[in-house]
Amino acid sequence: MNGKSPAPVAWGRKLAKLIGGAPQSRESLFEILKEARDAELLDDETLEMMRRVVEVSDRQVEQVMVSRGQMVTVDVSQKPSELLPVITESAHSRFPVTDGDKDSVVGILLAKDLLHQQPLEDHDPLPWATLLRPAVFIPESKRLNVLLQEFRDSRNHMAIVVNEYGSVVGLITIEDVLEQIVGNIEDEHDIDGATGMVLRRGADFCVVKAMLPVESFNRLFDVELDPLEFDTMGGLITSALGRVPKRGDTIEFDDFRAEVLSADSRRPRLLRINRQNADD
Repeated sequence: MNGKSPAPVAWGRKLAKLIGGAPQSRESLFEILKEARDAELLDDETLEMMRRVVEVSDRQVEQVMVSRGQMVTVDVSQKPSELLPVITESAHSRFPVTDGDKDSVVGILLAKDLLHQQPLEDHDPLPWATLLRPAVFIPESKRLNVLLQEFRDSRNHMAIVVNEYGSVVGLITIEDVLEQIVGNIEDEHDIDGATGMVLRRGADFCVVKAMLPVESFNRLFDVELDPLEFDTMGGLITSALGRVPKRGDTIEFDDFRAEVLSADSRRPRLLRINRQNADD
């Protein structure tokens, strides 16, 4: 006897049975994966990622995209002194370029391409013919798994989303799609997700970074929000609103009220969360 628990062996037999024949439903597939988690063959993060991989094909671009009102764009009429603050303050790497309004997207500007042109003076004409990358237009009904494959094949990282009438309704990036599978992706401009997420805390309120894990919030207030339904408190708010949150947006959940104190064009950044029966 080697002293090992028979649980992994039993689960392995179930997995072999699963592979031998297709599961009858997604529910049965998820049930087997949960049993693997319970047997400590998967952790919660891996289980959640596998669930997202299965479900991503059900999602459409319109459910994930950055809405038209939240798009950060530049216009061909802008001078270098007007363009550079937009690029540096937003910290994005790609920008739709318009010609008059957001329905007239003429291309995509990569920040690095413009910065390579420096020093630029306002009286210098911008070489848009060489700066612009082609814009890709997609319908809002496109499935995310299809779009991800197109991003990979074309090596494009951004697409402009249009409705049935050809009007621009938003944009989506490869990062937006990947985040539906792996969760929020941090870059060098994102708030540090590892430490200092709780900025202020009282008995019945807290001010937190939106990246605060749901599990951490549960421990703060001794509640039981489902950490498999939402990874972060920002994800909870985004789902409740059905769009990218803006500063001042509020939602209510369980015994709490959450207010967005800070947000950018892609996600909430800072939240104030109060118990409903608490005095501010």
